[in-house]
Amino acid sequence: MSTMVKETQVLIIGASISGLASAASLKKRGIAYSIIEKQQQVVPAWRNHYERLHLHTSKKLSGLPYRSFDRSIPLYPSRQQVVDYLTGYQKEFEIHPDFNTEALSVRKQGDDWITETSSHTYQSKYVVVATGPFGKPKPIHFKGMETFPGKILHSYGYKTGKDFKGQKVLVVGFGNSACEIAIDLFEQGATPSMSVRSAVNVVPRDIFGIPILQLALLMNFLPPRLADKMNAPLIRLLVGDITRLGLRKPPYGPLEQIEKHGAAPVLDIGTIALIRKGHIAIRRDLDHIQHKTVHFDDGSHDNFDAIVAGIGYYRDYADIIEVEHARFDDLKVSLDKQKYFGKDGLYFCGFWISPTGQIREIARDAQKIARDISRKIMS
Repeated sequence: MSTMVKETQVLIIGASISGLASAASLKKRGIAYSIIEKQQQVVPAWRNHYERLHLHTSKKLSGLPYRSFDRSIPLYPSRQQVVDYLTGYQKEFEIHPDFNTEALSVRKQGDDWITETSSHTYQSKYVVVATGPFGKPKPIHFKGMETFPGKILHSYGYKTGKDFKGQKVLVVGFGNSACEIAIDLFEQGATPSMSVRSAVNVVPRDIFGIPILQLALLMNFLPPRLADKMNAPLIRLLVGDITRLGLRKPPYGPLEQIEKHGAAPVLDIGTIALIRKGHIAIRRDLDHIQHKTVHFDDGSHDNFDAIVAGIGYYRDYADIIEVEHARFDDLKVSLDKQKYFGKDGLYFCGFWISPTGQIREIARDAQKIARDISRKIMS
């Protein structure tokens, strides 16, 4: 690490969606900033995701500040279309991150923030943490996995179902990525099963052709439990009884799930239909592995050629920031409800899981943060 100190008004940590939105919002207000990214390109996660990935939220609710998706782009853009949009966004707002620069520690020193990185030390009045709520992929730990002769990989490393054509593949998990990966496996000639441990909420991505998140905006003023009760009959009509498919429902609805656990429900893009047709099998929680045979906690078992673990990510953003832990508990609610928003010049962009769309919330957060920093500079 270099001993060189770089001074800047604002330091943005992370050059993915939240970082780009924050940079553009600051630039619009004429506020000087630096932005660092530990990878060698902007939006590295989107570049590395599996090929079939599409936005699960409509482009109308997924544009960043001051630039919408082009009219020629479909309602639900593909992974590459999102990457192209974000790369164009970077160029339009002349955002030039310091790449290959990883934040190692962030601490308050007097009136400034000192951020130690793998390259330099940054001194700034304000810090915007834009690394997102999910960090490192969780490690894979299945009892007996060392005996499995086939490939076991985290969903982070999954690229395409073409790699598994003709194979029986077990997808562990039932989140949005796991569900789309199961579809991709089926479409590319594999035989997918899904091991589901937890109860799940499943909602249709669209209701009568209207993205469900646009409808969620209309109910955003209601308490989550009340809104869930009002929506339940329509969701059941459109999705059906998922318990007949071997899935379990939690005792609360999708909006209350977000409030309680900060986890989004499954936006169904076709997985449920494939389960009903028998193209995707539902299995119980994985108990242990014995060579090619996977044993489940209901006593059943089956042979598989490969396993894709859709087990999620650690929320590791707290590791490098030297502040009271209550600052991180604060991120469970929106910026408008946070007790510590902007305290001592420290901001977090894109951490709250919003019921009306994550990218929409990021765009709003970035502008609120830039407005608050501008107000403090002017005062």
